[in-house]
Amino acid sequence: MGGLVQVRPLIFDAISRQRLKPFSFRALSSTTDYTNQSRGGLSRFFSQQLPSSKGDVVRVQGDEFWHMTKVLRLSINDRIELFNGKGSLVQGCIQRVDRVGIDFVALEDPKSVPPQGIQWHVFAAFGTLKGGRADWLVEKCTELGAYSLTPLLTERSRSISDNRVDRLSRVILAATKQCQRLHEMILNPPAQVENLLPFVAQSQISLLAAAGATPVCSLLPSPRKEMTGMIIVGPEGDFTEREVNMMLEAGAKAVGLGPHRLRVETATIALLATLMLWSDPQQI
Repeated sequence: MGGLVQVRPLIFDAISRQRLKPFSFRALSSTTDYTNQSRGGLSRFFSQQLPSSKGDVVRVQGDEFWHMTKVLRLSINDRIELFNGKGSLVQGCIQRVDRVGIDFVALEDPKSVPPQGIQWHVFAAFGTLKGGRADWLVEKCTELGAYSLTPLLTERSRSISDNRVDRLSRVILAATKQCQRLHEMILNPPAQVENLLPFVAQSQISLLAAAGATPVCSLLPSPRKEMTGMIIVGPEGDFTEREVNMMLEAGAKAVGLGPHRLRVETATIALLATLMLWSDPQQI
């Protein structure tokens, strides 16, 4: 596509939903046993469909099947975990293996874990990044725990291709598995700066990375568990003065990240890492 320039307000539904209540599954039991997602035990694999209760069986095929059997050499009776990227997880074992897939049987009821702490929505103008730099940005946003990532279209970063968005979706899934996240980071369709302004105005905290601004740590309020926030980072060459003024007038706060000129991906990760430590649910 020449560029995804028409963006529906629906891409920001995730922000609105987070203000209402934490994510939950009615059909699944809730637990806090899996709130520490940084350490893995059993090998964990992605499956859109999970067993609904103990003893139920689901079929796993495709890339995950290949990884289980050809890379890790797992076989019948080996115990594994399945997760659906929406906070649900179930332990079980491989019941059957054939040429195209495995049958997974649940050894317990699925568990549902709500998102923890402040939900950060990242808006970064990375459409012009080359040489794997966009992949790196997306991977690290996933590992650090961003709730969503939206490619930002600006006067100096006007488009991002369809096939690149598909690739970034695969990067997110791989990083989600690697870092043991239960909630897959949402990759939204690209958004114009103008479409961002109403949500800046409604957000509880919106931070705009800007050279020469007050250091971010000097502007952070006391964190609250129910907060949601937005991180906005401009393209190579930065935002235009017009774009900056629009976002500041909408309510964004300009924050500085030190004395040096940073690349898009460096600024994004530096700001997100700072905010994730500040809003760590263990510290709130």
